[in-house]
Amino acid sequence: MKHDRRGTRTRVAQTTDGRRLVVSRVVSAPAAVVWDVLVSVDDWPEWGPSVSAVRGVEGRIEAGTQGEVRVAGVWVPFTIETCDEHRWTWRVAGVPATGHRVTPVGVDRCEVAFEVPVVASPYAAVCAVALRRIERLATSSEKN
Repeated sequence: MKHDRRGTRTRVAQTTDGRRLVVSRVVSAPAAVVWDVLVSVDDWPEWGPSVSAVRGVEGRIEAGTQGEVRVAGVWVPFTIETCDEHRWTWRVAGVPATGHRVTPVGVDRCEVAFEVPVVASPYAAVCAVALRRIERLATSSEKN
């Protein structure tokens, strides 16, 4: 397990989708608020360094949601595979991609985590940036 100086933790763990690199951080916001940030497509470009826009979806995602994300100037299709119990997974361009989850760790604190396929481990750096952005969004006055 590795911690960076900004509070992000990286470790390899067994998830429901198999062995993954888990990049996480504890956020001082209720799990429900952080979950809202993760499932609201309007927020994705705000926290996702690789996502500049979303189309074909409005509001919140759920299992079966399909749309497109703009990544590096290209529109790429996605499908939300699972979305329940504060965890969602998706396929991007038909490929299993990062899982997203929120786990309460106190009254107004939670751990937010990305589950990255081990083969895509360099993406962990992007996830660390996203976690800091999610924390900023979740603790801003407009979300609380």
